[in-house]
Amino acid sequence: MESASDELVVNSFLSIPRAELEVRASRSGGPGGQHVNTSSTRVEIVWNVRTSQALFDDQRTRIMTALRTKLSATGELRVVASDTRSQRRNRTLAESRLADIVRRALIVKKARKQTRPTRSAVERRLAEKKLNAKRKHDRHDKGED
Repeated sequence: MESASDELVVNSFLSIPRAELEVRASRSGGPGGQHVNTSSTRVEIVWNVRTSQALFDDQRTRIMTALRTKLSATGELRVVASDTRSQRRNRTLAESRLADIVRRALIVKKARKQTRPTRSAVERRLAEKKLNAKRKHDRHDKGED
């Protein structure tokens, strides 16, 4: 994932400068004995989509729309990794997760082409409706004594 120009490569069109990434290390929660209590292996990466210089306006809009539930009020995207006992591996994992999230957010979904039901499907549906209507009509009391 690392390139020579110190950027996080998202895809062939977008690379995020590492200077825009805020990286924090903290102690990982959960079980783990003495190691987890002494080592700051949990890595949290924060990237501000709203102020990023790496994005064009259309990319920023697409990401802000696609990730609106994952962004903070100030436009920050937060990714955390605490899978391994190594801070370096957790940082690599967090960076790849960030790149994957942004890559998926940039994908333009193809519009669904509206299709019409076939004639036989319409006829089957109408025949079923008539059958159901007849069944319900037959259930009613005819009022004869």
